[in-house]
Amino acid sequence: MTSWDLAIAALAAIGAGAVNALAGGGTLISFPVLVALGVPPVAANVTNAVALCPGYFGATIAQLRNLRGQRGQLLLLVPVAVLGGLVGGMILLRTGERTFTALVPWMILAASLLLAVQEPVKKFVVKRLSNPDHKHHTMALSAVPIAAAAIYGGFFSAGMSVLLLAVLGLVLDDTLTRLNALKQVLAFSVNVAAAIFFLFSDKVIWLAAAMMAVGALLGGALGGKLAGRLPPAVLRWVVVVAGVSIAIIYWVKSA
Repeated sequence: MTSWDLAIAALAAIGAGAVNALAGGGTLISFPVLVALGVPPVAANVTNAVALCPGYFGATIAQLRNLRGQRGQLLLLVPVAVLGGLVGGMILLRTGERTFTALVPWMILAASLLLAVQEPVKKFVVKRLSNPDHKHHTMALSAVPIAAAAIYGGFFSAGMSVLLLAVLGLVLDDTLTRLNALKQVLAFSVNVAAAIFFLFSDKVIWLAAAMMAVGALLGGALGGKLAGRLPPAVLRWVVVVAGVSIAIIYWVKSA
């Protein structure tokens, strides 16, 4: 990658970090930019996952106060998330470049749709938790769907947080605030597990990952300052429309 390419990747990471802080879906910005710069899709996905780890860490630290009393859930579900992230990363590295390239538009579309239903998912979780007639579920029942969401996240992280929150809302009985904090820890666990696995591959573009990590942190700080000034719903739909458009462009180019 040239100096200009690295600068563009860093700018994309700033945008991704800001979007993640405001509305979510930042991967739908940074991943396509890397591909547009000529990075092979698998390497772009791997580099993006490694670069965004600091952002997941920061978001997890911010949620620590809402994790009190959730030791049992963490002890069960964090190992599940880690294993799922490893499996997803393993599947990614065993997927041929040609196959993954064919999957890219479908994954971008899926991630865009997940982002589009983010608010309805939250409303569904709140409604379900407020229903006095809902049945209690044991934590063990959450392991399988969490594992499935984690495998997806290890393979392609965009939209993983929405999936995790939806699953947690279905199988656990707790407040939305506490479930959201648990979701953040699980997303961090999935991303870090996959990223550590990726470290031992030859797919990480290290200079780009380092610059993007700094950019993502700056973008996250910027997004935090802009919170309350920009309507998250508007930004979210801008990202959704952009994601769907990118998926269509990929299909047209491959036709």
